[in-house]
Amino acid sequence: MKMPRISGFLAWGYAALLVIPFYYLVISSLKENDDIFTNPLSLPSTWDFGNYREAISSAELVPAVANSVIVTGLALALTLLLAVPAAFALSRATGRAGRLVEATFSLGFLIPTFAALFPTFLLAAFTGLFHTRTFLVFLLPATAMPLAVIILTQFMRTIPRELEEAASMDGASTLTILRHVHLPICVPGIATVVLLCFLSFWNEYLYSLIIIGPDPAQRTIQVALPTLQLTTGTDYGVLMAGTVFTLLPVFAVYAVTQRQMQKALVSGAVKG
Repeated sequence: MKMPRISGFLAWGYAALLVIPFYYLVISSLKENDDIFTNPLSLPSTWDFGNYREAISSAELVPAVANSVIVTGLALALTLLLAVPAAFALSRATGRAGRLVEATFSLGFLIPTFAALFPTFLLAAFTGLFHTRTFLVFLLPATAMPLAVIILTQFMRTIPRELEEAASMDGASTLTILRHVHLPICVPGIATVVLLCFLSFWNEYLYSLIIIGPDPAQRTIQVALPTLQLTTGTDYGVLMAGTVFTLLPVFAVYAVTQRQMQKALVSGAVKG
């Protein structure tokens, strides 16, 4: 009886560690600086959304969010378009060649972000795509391919070959088998890849700053947000309001994919 109580206590403690900082962020976005420091955890005396209006106008967050949505959405689509067929091929590959290709994808985890920065800069300049969102759309899937391919390959390996053989006997082509047999079963794995890649793409800052630059017409939300410190000085209420504004798409994507993520976790635990 003691063990479930301890587990429940730890679970509630962990939940509090996650909720309290978010609570502090939200209520601080509705306060003035003095109120933030004197009453950090209390509710605001007046519910004023002026900080949000100031943050959106000062850092031009609306076009920045639109740019991030475009870059992230196109990069996600390209990632899935490349990773799904690659994972399908690897999941059905046998012999040393298949293991070698999979190991090659795994090596992508060993490449530090800063190590690829200068070659990426040169490539962007050589292709004429420097200071454009287009180059980032092609770059981000390349950084996500190792993770996406490895995760999807493991999911597709759990699909019984009998299903594929039955579809082949009915005259289904390889593409048809992928679309109508593997993809419906791998929806939890695809949702996992979408969520992880979305978080990575949406929060990407270094390459967005260097490749796209600070141009308000093209910069992403992560590049626009730090400008609030320059345009508003030390107004932490405005800064936190801008941070909350940038988190809204993250919560929306998580709300859509959380059920499939849970299925993926439960499926992995059962198969393990």
